[in-house]
Amino acid sequence: MNPVPTPVIRPYRPADRAAVADVCVSTADLGGDSRALYPDEELMPTLFAAPYCHLEPGLAFVLDDGSGRAVGYVVGTGDTAEFVERFRETWIPRVAHRYPAPTTPPRTPSEEMVDLLHAPERMILPELDGYPAHLHIDLLPGFQRRGHGRALMNTFLAALHDRGVRAVHLGMVTANTPARAFYDRLGFHEIPVEDPGPLTYLGRPTTPSDAGRPSTASVK
Repeated sequence: MNPVPTPVIRPYRPADRAAVADVCVSTADLGGDSRALYPDEELMPTLFAAPYCHLEPGLAFVLDDGSGRAVGYVVGTGDTAEFVERFRETWIPRVAHRYPAPTTPPRTPSEEMVDLLHAPERMILPELDGYPAHLHIDLLPGFQRRGHGRALMNTFLAALHDRGVRAVHLGMVTANTPARAFYDRLGFHEIPVEDPGPLTYLGRPTTPSDAGRPSTASVK
């Protein structure tokens, strides 16, 4: 009998692009599949996964199911302001042919996302100045509630900590209550923002949580 593959956390590789995009699409609607809401399967990864893998590959990690397939990821940046500049100058020109800048107010969920794509400065809020890093983390449902999310987060926090980045934030859709419970367990606290819209902002120090740094047995 062949042994069951053991999931491992490892750095992102360019070959993971399609799998990471699939994880993003499969979790982008309040943790569930977003294909009905955003029919273009490249759209959400173009905002929330691919630019980080391209611009900040040293802070992109995946959960490998043990067979080489990415089934979860954590991506982000240690310097949000600098990332926004590169997003504007480097990333948007790469994707604008597919998603041109809107000329009219958005009318559909997809158009709202394209509008966000062309407004990266939205990521910079004065209330978040003390939390210069930010992140996005997603796992396929079958790999949730098994400790993999915590391990991914600790891997990312350790990488930030090693770079001397003191604190990190994230923005989550307020209606996604299971995600909020996950972040609460990992020691995130709410950051009051004057006009957060549909989002809640959370932050925490980059010192790895009580589970400690990932062991060499779980990270490759």
